[in-house]
Amino acid sequence: MASRPVFVPRPASMVAVEIVEFKWHAGLSIAQKQRSVEELHAAARAVLKVRSVLEVSSKSRDRLGVALSAFNLTFGSPPLTVECAFQGSKVFRDGGPFNDLFSKVPREAKRDQRLRNSGPLTSFVFDGRQWPTEPKTVFYDWIYVSALQRHHDLADGVRKYDAFTDIEFNPEKSFNCQARSVALYVSLLQSGLLEQATSSPDAFLELFGKPALPSPQAAKQGELF
Repeated sequence: MASRPVFVPRPASMVAVEIVEFKWHAGLSIAQKQRSVEELHAAARAVLKVRSVLEVSSKSRDRLGVALSAFNLTFGSPPLTVECAFQGSKVFRDGGPFNDLFSKVPREAKRDQRLRNSGPLTSFVFDGRQWPTEPKTVFYDWIYVSALQRHHDLADGVRKYDAFTDIEFNPEKSFNCQARSVALYVSLLQSGLLEQATSSPDAFLELFGKPALPSPQAAKQGELF
């Protein structure tokens, strides 16, 4: 048995995180991961009484779920993936941001050794704007939600689902999760706050209870949002 979080849109509290136990199928193949996803979704439907669950990752059987992976979801021109934007914006005590990661393959960007050898994470800088590390998911959520809003076909697709998962996400090792960000998008949409939240970084930060940091005197990468 294993357990994974299931992210459920809740307009009043934005996202409910429900830990669900399910039968795990060992193995590194996509087929085995997909079997585990099926077990997780069956358990979520039984325990949480949700009708439809979408796996948001490259392991999803649904093309929508694959397209929503942070490795695939893009914005701007030239296209920039959410994953590369997130990794390339990190600022550490001893280095960063490493903007060269913007042009990398997402998997390479995520594994860049500078992200592990530059000391503790202190902030993010993106599009000339500095972001805090608290709340822990606010910067990732901003990038993801703002990018998703620009893909109307994908945004329309997620409305059909009651809950979202990411079979690869381990809450003991990471805070940010693409499935959680999709659930947040749906909650913002259902609560009528989406336009307000994505109107500016200040509006997004204010909504989630954290003032913006003073922006550094750095050259902007372009008006990407």
